[in-house]
Amino acid sequence: MKVLVVNSGSSSLKAQLMETDNGKVLAKAYCQRIGLDKSFMEYKTNEKVIINFDMPNHKVAFKLFLDTLISKDKGVIKDLNEIKAIGHRVVNFGEKYNKSFVITKEIYEDMEKNIHFAPLHNPPAMTGIKACMELMPNVKNVGVLDTAFHSTMPDYAYTYAIPYEFYEKNKIRRYGAHGTSHRYIAMKCADLFGDLKGKKIISCHLGSGSSICAIKDGVSIDTSMGYTPLAGVVMGTRSGDIDPAIVKEIMQIKNIDIDKAINLLNKESGLIGVTGEYSDLRDIDNNLDKPRVKLAFDLMVYSIKKYIGAYAAIMNGVDYIIFTAGVGENDELVREAVCKDMEYLGIDFDYEVNKNAPRGTIQEFTKKGSKVKVYRIPTDEEYMIALDTANLVK
Repeated sequence: MKVLVVNSGSSSLKAQLMETDNGKVLAKAYCQRIGLDKSFMEYKTNEKVIINFDMPNHKVAFKLFLDTLISKDKGVIKDLNEIKAIGHRVVNFGEKYNKSFVITKEIYEDMEKNIHFAPLHNPPAMTGIKACMELMPNVKNVGVLDTAFHSTMPDYAYTYAIPYEFYEKNKIRRYGAHGTSHRYIAMKCADLFGDLKGKKIISCHLGSGSSICAIKDGVSIDTSMGYTPLAGVVMGTRSGDIDPAIVKEIMQIKNIDIDKAINLLNKESGLIGVTGEYSDLRDIDNNLDKPRVKLAFDLMVYSIKKYIGAYAAIMNGVDYIIFTAGVGENDELVREAVCKDMEYLGIDFDYEVNKNAPRGTIQEFTKKGSKVKVYRIPTDEEYMIALDTANLVK
């Protein structure tokens, strides 16, 4: 089945056409600077091309992608009727949305009422969904939630120690994120290591946004992100865990309102906040001779190690630690630093393999006999979105 996978940002739209029967990606598009000047689309089949095009909104961007898919010179299908469904990456629309779902007109209207659960991510996602529904009205749209995999967390893991009425009336609780990625990791671990019953996995999704997930018996029992994706480890531009009283101090010091303070914690903190220069780990790695850059690197690594230790404690051990996503898959310095001085846990890390392993492959980084196995497994969130979408519209 041919399925479109769509991930909408505030000024961007990522889309790809996938054949779910074999997992083959037929075409990819990345529309950038939507609503701004000099907008363009990166389009890739066997080769990548740049298409400069005025895209004032997401509907125009999505139509450009559709037109390109069936064009004579760059197309990969003859007719848009070959596309049977569209899967959308959505972050969080509250507790009642705990699994992938077909988006009807009524559900779309209800989603609009629950945008506040992920105020940075949900508005552009809704914009993308609306564009798809208008341009392809006869094709079903499916929402695939970042939070769904974490719906198995026990109440003592997702409940905050604040007046309980906030959970009962407002559903304020830990939801987590990157669930589609962590679920893919669990699936691949089952392929590699067999039945996951009795197995304990710590999945480290490390990128510009990062989260750690404790997976026991194949299901999520805890995760580092919280009510929003702001919580957890130190990230590219997000602070991760902080004392909430700091928010008041920031507001007073900067003379800003709460929305601007939260924006500061989301977009001006983390690695960029500490270094004052860099949010990208490639830049961080190349400038570790600078004291504040080294401090930012150490802060991030320290926060990851703390979560690994915590999750080993709540699971009474760990069998596999998995690195995934852009940083986890590609940054050997981060993997090395995280796994250093972890012998007590049973990790016998192979530094040479870590340093020289080719990219893009499943790779073990521990020596023979290591009690805890450390692996890199490249994630594929789009494949999981396509699979869920295909299964729901069959």
